[in-house]
Amino acid sequence: MDLENQKRVKEAADKHGAENLVVLLGAAEAEAAGLAAETVTAGDPTFAGPLAGVELGLRVYHVVENEMKESFDESVYEDQISMMEMVLEVDEIVEEMESIRGEFCKFA
Repeated sequence: MDLENQKRVKEAADKHGAENLVVLLGAAEAEAAGLAAETVTAGDPTFAGPLAGVELGLRVYHVVENEMKESFDESVYEDQISMMEMVLEVDEIVEEMESIRGEFCKFA
């Protein structure tokens, strides 16, 4: 997650409260999604950005996870995401996201 997005997430958590935020990711690879998820839950693992050492514990999901997929309008999901879903390693992404949430998320 780039430094500007880290700043935006931190500002939103400060303004609205971390318990009121959900971060939605769309990275194409499980590892990239996992790094972004770790950043908004446990803090920037590179210790380079605004979230270095900041454990927000935010709820974080990937757009291909069922919890999110079910919340989208079906036609919008079909139009915007379903084609990518066919080429992504969805099971790996879901496993990575569940692992990060299980370890670092502070909110149910």
